[in-house]
Amino acid sequence: MNVQRSTLIFAWMLLLPAVLYVVVIVAYPLLDTFILSFTDASLKKTSNWVGWINYEKIFNTTFAEVIIRTFVWTFFSVAIKMIIGVFGACMLNAAVPGRALFRVLTMPPWIVPMAIGIFMWGWMYNGQFGMISGVLQNWGIINGPIAFLARGSTAFWATIITDVWIGVPMVTLYMLAAMQAVPQDLYEAAWTDGAGRFYRFRRITLPLLIPSMITMSMLSLISTFNSFDIIWILTQGGPNGETTTMIIDTYRTAIGSKKYGEGAARAVLICIFLSIFCLAYFRVTSRLSAGETNR
Repeated sequence: MNVQRSTLIFAWMLLLPAVLYVVVIVAYPLLDTFILSFTDASLKKTSNWVGWINYEKIFNTTFAEVIIRTFVWTFFSVAIKMIIGVFGACMLNAAVPGRALFRVLTMPPWIVPMAIGIFMWGWMYNGQFGMISGVLQNWGIINGPIAFLARGSTAFWATIITDVWIGVPMVTLYMLAAMQAVPQDLYEAAWTDGAGRFYRFRRITLPLLIPSMITMSMLSLISTFNSFDIIWILTQGGPNGETTTMIIDTYRTAIGSKKYGEGAARAVLICIFLSIFCLAYFRVTSRLSAGETNR
């Protein structure tokens, strides 16, 4: 009995740092934000309990458009990153000369500090002296300079391209590691049977990559959904709110307008959406694990 008690105490001692971290760093701020979302806290006055008013204000404004824009922005960004990342991993996994050099060249977008990379893209998007506008004019594709960040449609896609450029290296390397974990015996057996490269990818590589692709998609989705730096540095949510996502709107409300209660309500809504994504992810992975076990 004493041995069991000492073992239990030792186990709790090992868990204590993690428990303290979750309580102090995660649980308390989350609970405080949730409580704050039911108040009219601001910089100029003391906070009063207002109930669901802050949430009612969210859906009585144009925030619904912001939610839709956030989902569209996240969907295209994550989808493009996954497509390019899987394709890039296939290229890097192929037995070609200079493969090690190509693997190194995928790292700069990830290594370069994010702010510097975003400012570089901002310079390229500039209509007067930007590289993209200049090249398109030299090729005769456009007649005059285009300020990509000054137009709603082009600014929206410009922020997506920048986010893809920053996020592709992580996806590529993650998928490359997953590909290298596929047993080579399967490829050799398929090659012996006369299977072509595309058939081997469709029947062997892709099915075995699905769990890794789901995990990487979820990690990329959470990161992209909460992406602040890219949009804020490039457009600050403009022009005319065409690149304003939920995280940008939350920052503007809580920090820019000093409406902490309304900003907290928006933050709680973001947390709810991400929690739903995570629950869906755990459900899918559990089903995949159950399917693997049944096999």
